[in-house]
Amino acid sequence: MDYLIGLLSTLTENQSQLRMTIIILSSLTVLTLTMGLGFIVIGAIDPVRQRINRLKKSGEEITLSSTRQETLAQHFVPTGGDHSQTRARLAHAGFRSKSALADYYAIRIFSALLFPVIVLFIVQQFPQLTTENTLMILLAALAFGIILPSAVLDRLITARQRKLRNGFPDALDMLVVCVEAGLGLQSALQRVAEELSISHTELAEELSLVNTEVRMGVERIQALRNMANRTGLEDIRGLVTSLDQSMRFGTSIADTLRVYSEEFRDKRLQRAEEIASQISTKMIFPLTFCLWPSFFLIMIGPAILGVLAVLNQS
Repeated sequence: MDYLIGLLSTLTENQSQLRMTIIILSSLTVLTLTMGLGFIVIGAIDPVRQRINRLKKSGEEITLSSTRQETLAQHFVPTGGDHSQTRARLAHAGFRSKSALADYYAIRIFSALLFPVIVLFIVQQFPQLTTENTLMILLAALAFGIILPSAVLDRLITARQRKLRNGFPDALDMLVVCVEAGLGLQSALQRVAEELSISHTELAEELSLVNTEVRMGVERIQALRNMANRTGLEDIRGLVTSLDQSMRFGTSIADTLRVYSEEFRDKRLQRAEEIASQISTKMIFPLTFCLWPSFFLIMIGPAILGVLAVLNQS
């Protein structure tokens, strides 16, 4: 500070000007320091900047974790085989990520190792079992661990396809109404997806995915074929085939949808009649093993008790 005052004294000998210069420099220094600290504090507490930083960090973490997961999971996929059928089954169950195939095989390997280990700990509690019996139990546990993920996947496929099949008639009727009202096919699909987002979530997600693929540049009919391949339903595949023929030959999409809706309604009626005709055959076993024994016990039981009482008195 003394050096600065001495330096300024060499420039001017007026004490009032010297004092004013020092005050101005001090004020500018304090102002600059205050503004710098203010900008630092405001940048630190700014919610927009904080969210951007969090998104950057989370994006980097997701990228690293996904890369590590894919790198680790790829080791579980068997090499030298065609996994298209397994990929199709996973897509039918709703698993469409890139690592779905590797995760599925990893779960199968983990399950095949887990169940024999659990059975091995349980078998140790029964020392009377022979080595052959223990080996057979371990092999059964190994087979169960290999089959279980596939069985669970089949159940997931059946459950998801049932939900899609239940929501398809409503979606088809709404699609016919939207197209006949003047909407284009893509706009109608988007509107139906919005209407079904609560009642039939899976089907609404598939329709929204079709619109997303079309916006990304995929041909409309190819996007519909992809939806048919993802769902694995013959009803949706038939609708896509009808729309493909309609677009190829230039016929009215509204007429095509109306005709397919009527045919689909007839198929549903025939399917319901077929199920109803099987009821009489399916009721034979419950009647034979559950209802008739109870009926005979109630009707003949008192008579048998009366006969036994008479025989005891005699």
